[in-house]
Amino acid sequence: MEQQAIAAIIIFLVVYALIISEKIHRTILAMLGAVLMVVAGIVDQETALHHIDFNTIGLLVGMMIIVGVTAETGLFKYVALKAAKWAKGKPTRIMIALMLITAVGSAFLDNVTTVLLIAPVTFSITRQLRINPVPFLITQIIASNVGGTATLIGDPPNIMIGSAVKELTFLAFINNLTPVIIIILLAYLPLFILMFRKQIQSKPEYQQSLMEMDESALITDRRLLAKCLAVLAVTIAGFFLHQSLHLESATVALSGAFLLLLLTGEPLLEKAFRSVEWITIFFFIGLFVLVSGLVETGVIAKLAEKAIEVTGGNMFATSMLILWLSAIASAFLDNIPFVATMIPLIQDMGNMGISNLEPLWWSLALGACLGGNGTLIGASANLIVAGLSGKEGYPITFLKYLKYGFPLMILSILLSSVYIYLRYLM
Repeated sequence: MEQQAIAAIIIFLVVYALIISEKIHRTILAMLGAVLMVVAGIVDQETALHHIDFNTIGLLVGMMIIVGVTAETGLFKYVALKAAKWAKGKPTRIMIALMLITAVGSAFLDNVTTVLLIAPVTFSITRQLRINPVPFLITQIIASNVGGTATLIGDPPNIMIGSAVKELTFLAFINNLTPVIIIILLAYLPLFILMFRKQIQSKPEYQQSLMEMDESALITDRRLLAKCLAVLAVTIAGFFLHQSLHLESATVALSGAFLLLLLTGEPLLEKAFRSVEWITIFFFIGLFVLVSGLVETGVIAKLAEKAIEVTGGNMFATSMLILWLSAIASAFLDNIPFVATMIPLIQDMGNMGISNLEPLWWSLALGACLGGNGTLIGASANLIVAGLSGKEGYPITFLKYLKYGFPLMILSILLSSVYIYLRYLM
């Protein structure tokens, strides 16, 4: 088992180093690394398949289909123009407006769905203003992960924690996490303006031409739009109710997608499937299997156990360790398997005599969700936006994102550390 653990670590580190180098496409590397995990006997094929989070995959595919069909109506261009006019055509104002919409949407839908809806809007606006969309997209990635942290349904780690700890209700997540999320967003606003305002300068004539456009003319198919909005409303309602209905979010998304395809008929079928970012989907699959090698050989569990042992049961030290360990690990690994490992460990601490586990659960939620902002592969939303941006001809590289995402992630964890101490540990 020890040799397998070493082999798993070597494969993971080599693949990760090559992803950072950007010499070979990350999807090819992730899939080859996944195959190596199986061929080397670290995990068998059945175990590897078990570790692929098909709920995440299904959610992504379903929402990509819905968004792809809806895009045919011209709705996103309409929303883009409305947003641009509201912001008087000023790029910095538009960036902040879309960032806030993304944060709020991510809290009450989920962050992947929200960025799938907002990214096409962003491309439409920046195309009209003749400016680079990447600064807009980076702020939206970060806002989606921050906003998704605020509620039970906003991010997969929160859903997992809420499922494991029944007393942590929807309102409990809002009461305990939303205050610090508002503080983090307010801290980010001036930083975003400072970092990006020089990169998104647009000429007055482009702004004026935007203000003179007729947004109502952009809706190309009102009948299709009515169907799309109806299905989207039902799907969003399904996300709100999926726990009480005992349905996974993937089931809701795929049901909505294929209901929409049933209503629209075969003409849009091929277009809908072409709108799915299959390259990104297969990167996720490869990444899940890569991490499965670390999970199955006990590497992640061993690291977590040793880290918790260091604190000696002190609540402040344990909370801070879980918060920071979760954040750093979630920046470089997928946060879903990490959280799956941490949940039973925290529950075991309750069995060992720690009566109040609440600060530990909120530390895990904040660390795992906010940590996803650290790198481009830290969260689902990051990869989705990067894939869409690359398709538009504006690649977001690992290192380009890292120089913005990682420092902002550290800031959010520092603010979370102060919040947890003042609210739960004083």
